[in-house]
Amino acid sequence: MSDGTTLPPLSLHIPEPKARPGEAPDFGEMHLSPAGAVQRPAATAPETDLRFYPYQLIRVLDDEHQALGDWDPKLDTQTLLKGLRYMMLTRAYDERMVLVQRQGKTSFYMKSTGEEAVAVAQAMALDRGDMLFPSYRQQGLLVARDWPLLDMMCQVLNNHRDRLKGRQLPVMYSARDAGFFSISGNLGTQFPQAVGWAMASALKGDTRIAAAWVGDGTTAEGDFHHALTFASVYQAPVLLNVVNNQWAISTFQGFAGGERATFAQRALGFGIPGMRVDGNDFLAVYAVTAWAAERARRNLGPTLIELVTYRAAPHSTSDDPSAYRPQTEAAQWPLGDPIDRLMRHLVACGHWNEARHQALTRELDDYVKAQLKEAESHGTLGTSKHSPDSMFEDVFKDVPIHLQRQRREMQEG
Repeated sequence: MSDGTTLPPLSLHIPEPKARPGEAPDFGEMHLSPAGAVQRPAATAPETDLRFYPYQLIRVLDDEHQALGDWDPKLDTQTLLKGLRYMMLTRAYDERMVLVQRQGKTSFYMKSTGEEAVAVAQAMALDRGDMLFPSYRQQGLLVARDWPLLDMMCQVLNNHRDRLKGRQLPVMYSARDAGFFSISGNLGTQFPQAVGWAMASALKGDTRIAAAWVGDGTTAEGDFHHALTFASVYQAPVLLNVVNNQWAISTFQGFAGGERATFAQRALGFGIPGMRVDGNDFLAVYAVTAWAAERARRNLGPTLIELVTYRAAPHSTSDDPSAYRPQTEAAQWPLGDPIDRLMRHLVACGHWNEARHQALTRELDDYVKAQLKEAESHGTLGTSKHSPDSMFEDVFKDVPIHLQRQRREMQEG
């Protein structure tokens, strides 16, 4: 009921990015905690002591490429060099496969440029037996688990060596032996699946935990909230990662609620810890992942991790980002490039130099080209077809009688 006061007419807020094509990029409202400023709590700290973390940004590497603060995981040089190599190999693979798509040898590809530290550092911080429930753009998980590039390439090419027999869209990998759950194009499904797997692991008295990844846009899906509810209620040993790369397919993260609060803040309503980390800082990503993994292994439940990064490349080979964001935005992203930052840290520590970096770049590019030559020898788009017999395989553990009969009829006909 009106009390006579004159009120303005109601209006609806439509989220808008800070800059459109042709305008200057604007990251002025980003809150960047200084490197080393956020304290590392004990992994056993109660959730009630962790409620300010979603408002901070955990960073280790400063502008001088030095590691600061107690989040520094103090990794040895060989581990850092391995992480650098995995990230560089992931990028070299991406670059080559986009060229393959442009040549018409496959139908589709998605690069992870600028996000390599998310997958590689997290894979290295987890145990090899832990189960991974990825979204697309986490091909670095497979690279860091030393999965053969040849196998990944054959899946993208859908050729005779494709273990998935052409049933999955290119880049929708599945590698059971690597603990890498099949990627689903219906985004969000991996969150409740990871929670369920983690619950089962706990019920069996196992020691393995689960980790899942979604993008910022997917947090607007119901699956995201369903997963957090179950994870919270049952204290599932799971890491729930939100890769906030600023853009969904063509809409900025404000449409998923990123304007009003950080994505890590969503953990607060579920009573679970929410951590927000510089996703382009290999050391910070490793440290936060290791912290959350220790917490899960101690039966202290799930952690929601927001990894703040930037999708430097198009959403996919079907996308033209110049239609919805400034062309110079990626170059002006304030958290830089993950490969460059780790490389400069190693140089600053005296463990690396430009000549060795360029030599490794050439070595990895040659390796990727050699693997691709082998993959293409087994067929490419339009040159390789799977046997119709394969439609009866990998669907049922025990093939029903009526399908056995149909298969015989097809073979006899």
